[in-house]
Amino acid sequence: MKKRGRKDSKDRGDQRDKKLRKKDGILSITGTVLIAAVIVLCSMLVLPGIFGFHMYHVLSGSMEPAIPVGSLLYVKDVPPEDVDGEDIIAFYSSLEDGGIITHRVVENHVVSGTFQTKGDANDGEDPTPVPYANYIGEVVRTIPYMGKLLTVMTSFYGKIAAACVVALGVFLNFIGKR
Repeated sequence: MKKRGRKDSKDRGDQRDKKLRKKDGILSITGTVLIAAVIVLCSMLVLPGIFGFHMYHVLSGSMEPAIPVGSLLYVKDVPPEDVDGEDIIAFYSSLEDGGIITHRVVENHVVSGTFQTKGDANDGEDPTPVPYANYIGEVVRTIPYMGKLLTVMTSFYGKIAAACVVALGVFLNFIGKR
């Protein structure tokens, strides 16, 4: 009988060790996923700039349904003469106020150096042509709804939140590997 009691307590110890290892693994994986998520989101902000893209967050619905409000736009420097009708461009509403608009090109008037544009959701074309001087670039990629998240991440509180998520991930990894 004494032999059996030792075996039962050893089995219970092994089961506890398995449960503890499983919990530790879950904590470690969760920590790694949190850190990876922050790295992926930050890379979406940093890497495109290295390759010459500008990023913008869509605030109005003038291009819906093609580009929903809250989308992230990647804009590439393309010579204005190379822009075709139906391309989507980003431009300053005026050089004085600095507001950025994203609309579809209806016609590119190379001789006069202007674009005639229209928002997809608008009934008519924009009332005034866009001079090449106001042109920023051509929209080459849109990611729906990511603009809001990345705008928040670049704010003061967003940076603090990202740092806290990374710290939590490191802590969970530390606890999981004990």
